[in-house]
Amino acid sequence: MKSCQIDPVFVMVIVLNKAAFIVRTNRKSTSMPIIAAFVATMTCIASLPSAAEVARKGKATLVRAKGTPDLNKDGEPNLLSHAAMVFDPVSGKALYAKNADSAVPIASITKLMTAMVVLEGRQDLEEPIVIDSADIDTIKNSRSRLPVGTAFRREDLLRLALMASDNRAAAALGRAYPGGTTAFVEAMNAKAKLIGLNHTRFVDSTGLAPSNVASPQDLALMVAEASRFPQIREYSTTPELQVTLPNAKRAIGFNNTNALVKNAGWDIGLSKTGYINEAGKCLVMHATIANNPVVIVLLDSWGKLTRLGDANRIKKWLETNKQLALIAQKNG
Repeated sequence: MKSCQIDPVFVMVIVLNKAAFIVRTNRKSTSMPIIAAFVATMTCIASLPSAAEVARKGKATLVRAKGTPDLNKDGEPNLLSHAAMVFDPVSGKALYAKNADSAVPIASITKLMTAMVVLEGRQDLEEPIVIDSADIDTIKNSRSRLPVGTAFRREDLLRLALMASDNRAAAALGRAYPGGTTAFVEAMNAKAKLIGLNHTRFVDSTGLAPSNVASPQDLALMVAEASRFPQIREYSTTPELQVTLPNAKRAIGFNNTNALVKNAGWDIGLSKTGYINEAGKCLVMHATIANNPVVIVLLDSWGKLTRLGDANRIKKWLETNKQLALIAQKNG
C-alpha cells in the first residue's frame, strides 16, 4: 500500500463541510464521493504512527544523538563543532585541526585580548570605573546586571568580563583606556599582530560585533599567550563570584559561563566562552590532560551542550592517546 500523501485532517474538514453544505441546500447528490473520501481519510489516519510509536522514534533519535561515537573511523575525536584546534603549547604543534585556517566570528573569546591589553597597559586595577550609558549593548541588546552610574574597580570589571562574560564590563574597560575605545581597539590589533595572529581582527572590546574574527589556529596562539597572565588564569576559571552593589541589600551572584571549571575531572588553567548568532557556541581552554598542557579551541558549536561534549571527547581522546602529546614535544 502506498503511504498516505495527504493531510487526513484536511480531508476530513472538506468532507464535513461538503456534508453540511448538502444538508443546508437540501440538494440531491450522490453520497458516493463523500463515502469514498471518508474511507480514504480513515485509511490515511490508520496508516499514521501512534503516539507511542512517535515517542519511541523520538527516544531512539535522542539515544543516537547522545550516543555519538567519541572517535571517527580514523581514530580522531568526532567533533560536532564546525571549526576546532587542539594545540600543544610546548612544541607549538597542532595535535588536531578542523577548518583551522579560516577566520570566523569569535564572539566573547575577544575578551581574552581585552584582558591582555588592560594588563599590559599597567592601568591601576584599584581605580574605580563608573558604568556609563555608552557601555550599554546596542548591537545585540544583551543584558547586564551592572547598573549605569555604578562604580566598580577595574579589577572587578576584568574579573566579570572573563568569568561571567559581562559585556558592559568589557565595554567599560575599553572606554576607560587612555584615548578611549578607539585607542583600545588599536592596541588590541597591535597586540594581535605582535604575537603573529595573521587571521585576526578586532573592532570592539566585547566581541558583540561579528566583525571580531580569528582562525582557530590564531586563537590557539592567543590562548597560549593569555595563559602567561596570572590574573587571566585566575579570573577566567573562578567558578562563581558574589558582588554587592552600592545601596543593595544583598549580593548578586555571577557564575562562570563554562560549567567545566566546576568539574573535578578537569584541570583547567584558563577558560573563555563566547556566543553570538554569527559565531555559534564557542569555547577555548588551556588545560592539563594526561599530564600535558594542551590548548583546546572549539568554534561554531550547535546546540547548548555541544561544545562541552566536544571538549570531553578531546579529553578522552588525549587520555587514551598519550603518545600524541609526547610525540609533539619530541618533534618540537
